[in-house]
Amino acid sequence: MPVATWPMTEATPRDLFPGALEMMILESLRRQPAHGYALVQHIQQRSNNLLQVEEGSLYPALQRLLKSKLVMAEWGVSSTNRRVRTYQITAQGLRHLEQQISSFERMFEGIALVLNPGKSPAS
Repeated sequence: MPVATWPMTEATPRDLFPGALEMMILESLRRQPAHGYALVQHIQQRSNNLLQVEEGSLYPALQRLLKSKLVMAEWGVSSTNRRVRTYQITAQGLRHLEQQISSFERMFEGIALVLNPGKSPAS
């Protein structure tokens, strides 16, 4: 089951690397608390529709984040009078997110250097 996908081509979507969905969820929640559907919409909109997050991937990721105490949740009622669970990032989640972003940026820099060998590494 894919965590989330990005289109290599229209016919062959690819899974994101492990932890990418959780990092995007935490970043979305850093901006404001949200329920699951709003998270899916936010990630899709912020990625200019390049990333598609399926609910079957989102909710298990949210459960992992809850279990790790990186987010907390409470039940409430939506503007359409439906019962929704709203998620909020914790202080521990903020620290974890900062570490993940730093690690991702280092990994991305390394990949970029391999893919663009003419560019010298930053000192």
